Amino acid sequence: MKINVILQKYNLEIMEALFKIKANEIDSDFIESVKKLFKEQEIIIRISSPADETEYLLKYEANESHILENMVAEPAKRFSGNEFEDYTSKKI
Repeated sequence: MKINVILQKYNLEIMEALFKIKANEIDSDFIESVKKLFKEQEIIIRISSPADETEYLLKYEANESHILENMVAEPAKRFSGNEFEDYTSKKI
């Protein structure tokens, strides 16, 4: 299990830890590590999931129109499978 942890000590009394972890990776070891980290302190647990940026932007009609206009304005290329392989091998 890989956990990205950011610890910040603001002063002697306040500490913040940010854990980035998949829900299915939360287990008793994780819970015990949080308990060990904060010992007898009162803690606040806030759970959130990353927002889907495209979904968020498409909620608003003005954004959706702007995105679609930009997509249409972008130059397009069409490739066969072999052409794509050739094109990308030259770019890499």
